[in-house]
Amino acid sequence: MEGISTNWTREELKAYILLYCAHADFIETKEEIDYIKSKVSEADYQKIHNEFENDSDYESIQKIEYTIEKYNYTEAEIDLLFKRIKELFYLDGEYSAAEQSIFIGLKHLLKTN
Repeated sequence: MEGISTNWTREELKAYILLYCAHADFIETKEEIDYIKSKVSEADYQKIHNEFENDSDYESIQKIEYTIEKYNYTEAEIDLLFKRIKELFYLDGEYSAAEQSIFIGLKHLLKTN
């Protein structure tokens, strides 16, 4: 993870991960935005959204991995993140192939730490 780091709080990390997942299909719906805002503060959402918009997919993954490791998340905390991710994915009643791909990729990345 050369040179990629964050100074996020745990709440900002949650916002970033949920935004990353909301963009699985490259569309951020009102329902997804409302869901994310129900899980984090408006200030955290705005700050992280602005940062997210300027990051590449590679940078996003590196930042997520770095911050999970930084806070030494427990398996229970990671499981809760995945519960939130699934809730986000099912907001529209579908679990698309793109969403499944993101879910599997994040699970592989974060469950091995």
